[in-house]
Amino acid sequence: MSGILDSVNLRTQLVGQNRLELLLFNLESNQQYGINVFKVREVLQCPALTEIPRQTSAIKGMAHIRGETIPVLDLSEAIGRQALNRDGEDDSFLIVAEYNKRTLAFLVRKVDRIINTNWDQINAPPAEIGVENYLTAIFEYENTIIEILDVEQILADLYPMSTEVSAEIATSDVRARAKAHNVLIVDDSSVARNQMQKSLENLGVSVTQCNNGMEAWQLLDGLASSGVSVNEHFLMMISDIEMPEVDGYTLTAMVREDERMDKFHIVLHTSLSGGFNVSMVKKVGANGFLAKFNPNDLANAVIERINLVEGK
Repeated sequence: MSGILDSVNLRTQLVGQNRLELLLFNLESNQQYGINVFKVREVLQCPALTEIPRQTSAIKGMAHIRGETIPVLDLSEAIGRQALNRDGEDDSFLIVAEYNKRTLAFLVRKVDRIINTNWDQINAPPAEIGVENYLTAIFEYENTIIEILDVEQILADLYPMSTEVSAEIATSDVRARAKAHNVLIVDDSSVARNQMQKSLENLGVSVTQCNNGMEAWQLLDGLASSGVSVNEHFLMMISDIEMPEVDGYTLTAMVREDERMDKFHIVLHTSLSGGFNVSMVKKVGANGFLAKFNPNDLANAVIERINLVEGK
């Protein structure tokens, strides 16, 4: 286990170039799941948990880790499977991760290893399985299908978040001006796209959605090839960083390398933690960075761009 811990610590400091490193784990079955290493703070054997009175959800208690009290989520129960049966204190593990400025520990049965791949090897789940599931992507590895869970959707179901922009920000004047603009949002998580769309529509802007970086690039390239000015068609693009096929860093670099749209205003957002995000944003040429999801922060980024475009 110390080898995995050391590897996590090293690899969380690395980013970029459409690369993805997955920490593989199991729940109650032999099915393997993956979580992006960049989301992971550490992996450890599950300690004794402090119970939460009247707790009825998949939150199994609290763990005291390095001076911090962290809620523990039984990931198997959270996705509708059987709760993990803990026979002893050493038969399960915690994956401590950070999403949307929230630290949680995911209770899992087994932590396997870290594998290195590229985002262009990660595929969206088959459309035939529908949308009522917690899958965000799949990956074939050594003749096995690795399932990548939509943790944002799981957490949104457990902890519903408001998408309302405060009245002090979404004033009548701002809403009136925002109606003239269209924002492109790019994210592989349906819950993240819907959260952003509701907030931006609450602000007054129109929204165009893309499910991943490749789809966004094809849209932008198609518009530019038909003679449409991307800069005029969209106020800005707000893109997730972690996406199948083409990640947000690579998408930004592709736009910057195309003279037809190299001035396009791009803000990257992510649930990843760490200072490396800011440095990578600058490296690939993005105009800004948001730690998702906060409706007021999102609205302020859009208003700032509107003011700049309108010379205010």
